[in-house]
Order: sequence, then C-alpha cells, then structure tokens
Amino acid sequence: MQSRKLGNSALTVSPIGVGFWGIVGGDYWGAQDETDTVSAVNAALDAGINFFDTAEGYGDGYSEEMLGRALKGRRDEAIIASKVAQKNLAPDDIRAACERSLKRLQTDVIDLYQAHWPNRDVPFEDSMATLLDMQRAGKIRVIGVSNFGELDMPDMLRCGRYDANQLPYSLLWRAIEFNIQPQCVDANIGILPYSPLNQALLTGRYQDADEMPYSRTRTRHFRGDRRDSRHGTAGFESETFAAVAAIREICADIGQEMVHVALAWLLHKPAVTSVLAGARNPAQVESNRIAGELRLSEETMRRLDDATDELKLKLGPDPDMWGTGERSRYR
Repeated sequence: MQSRKLGNSALTVSPIGVGFWGIVGGDYWGAQDETDTVSAVNAALDAGINFFDTAEGYGDGYSEEMLGRALKGRRDEAIIASKVAQKNLAPDDIRAACERSLKRLQTDVIDLYQAHWPNRDVPFEDSMATLLDMQRAGKIRVIGVSNFGELDMPDMLRCGRYDANQLPYSLLWRAIEFNIQPQCVDANIGILPYSPLNQALLTGRYQDADEMPYSRTRTRHFRGDRRDSRHGTAGFESETFAAVAAIREICADIGQEMVHVALAWLLHKPAVTSVLAGARNPAQVESNRIAGELRLSEETMRRLDDATDELKLKLGPDPDMWGTGERSRYR
C-alpha cells in the first residue's frame, strides 16, 4: 500500500489507518475478543497498513494497552498516533499523560501526539510550548491536533507547528469542507478523517433510522428526541436516507461495495492523508485495504458529491456531529 507524507513532517503513513477506539468493546461497540484484536493488527501490518490511532481516553487507557500488546515484536513496522485528553492540556498534565501513554504503549516514543480536543481554559501557548519541549526531548516525533475548528486551528498554529488535524469527515458529514479543509490545504496540514462510515450509515446495511441501534442515532442526522441525543434539533432523517439510497445506486452502477466507495471517496479529497477506519478482525482489515487501493473516476466523484450536497448544506458548517449552536464543542 502506497504511503503518504503527513503534512510537513517526516512521517509517511498508509492511506488507510486503523482506528483503535472500537476495540474497547462495551455497550457502544459490542464485545471484542483480544485474540481478534491482535490478529487484526498483524493482518494490517502484513497488508502494508502501518498507521494506528488510539487515545488515552479510549477505554480509560485500555486501547493504548491493547495496541502496545498487539504490536509486541513489530513496533518498528508501525506508526503510532495517540491523543492527550482535553483535561490534560496544562503543561505538567501533558507531560504526565504522555508518560502514562508511553508506558501503556510499551514504546519510547509516540510518532504522532495529538491534543484530543481544544482546552480553552489553558493558553494554547502553554500547551504547544510543552509539546515542543517533549518533541525536542524525543518523547514524541510529530505534533497534531484533533477536533480543532476554524478559529482554534490558526490560534494553535500561531503557537507552533502541528501537522495533522483529526476530524469527523464522511460522505454524509462534510462540514469541514466549508471552512476547515481550506485552511488545512493552505497550511499543508494533513486531515485524518474519523467516523468515515458515519456510525455505520455508510455500510449500507440500514434502510431507515428505526433499524439502527440507539447508540448510532445520536448524531445531528437524527431526531433530537432519540435516546441519548443531545443536539436538540429536528434532525434530517429523510434527507440522510435519501442520500444513502443515492450512494447505494451509484455503487451498484460502478460495481463496488458502499463501504469501499465511502472510504475511497475521502482519499480523493484535498489534504486527506489517512482515513481512520475501525478494524476489529482480519476480515475488516482486508475490506479496508481494498478501499485504500480503489480509484474513483472524476465522474463518480462528481455523482457522489451531488448526491450528498443537499444534506451537506442542511447540516451546515459546524463539524460537531452531536451538538450545534451553544451545544457545539467547535470554535
């Protein structure tokens, strides 16, 4: 699998990465066997997928621990990305969090260390200065951010260089295209899309909202009265499933599976470096590998854009999938 350069850094990563949130299992993701996780990691490395993204907040450190165990004996083949929690962005807290992550990951250095969410109670200058110190000390190789919006991005960049912004991005969630993606293009900051299948909507297995488990119906696509929703809006259920139906038709026309097309579409978009796709077993790794090598024609890309333009406009430029207005975590 052909690798891509991450921003201005020296890191080269596979176009498909392994998102390591889902392996924590639990009510949201469902039970996960540790043997499957280890097998998935080995299958990914064997397939040329070298990029693994985790966070201290995933399963309260379990995701990092599991990745460290799964990479035992093969650490030199992998690029590890992890994230420091929003609550830990004060200088002393960042240093302590990084040491805990290094220990859990069983490594001496984290290749890409990202601020998981902005903490506006801590000066960005303080957080970035600490990250730069840790970079010089060899604890981390490259600095990144996650969930930084159109105002937070330039504010952080004025404090020091970072080379990645991890953001929600998919055919059904194109909010970053309004104001954030252009900044990434201009500054050569790599976009790392998460939730690329939009909570399983782009697997093609669901025909309407009532078929979906409640844990997947909390985003702004769905009515605000659905269980555990917090966005408080009417949602766009009919528009969402009309877009899914249109995507399904396009995929049938070109003879490709929806999941492969959805991931490949992202890889054709400006500034996207690597798509963070979940892989809980070797079969899912293989499916992601196929998507990473799929080439879509300009006509297919145009049709996919057209099929989701209306939904994009209705959902608007706020990238928060779960809240908007005063409830949005983006700035």
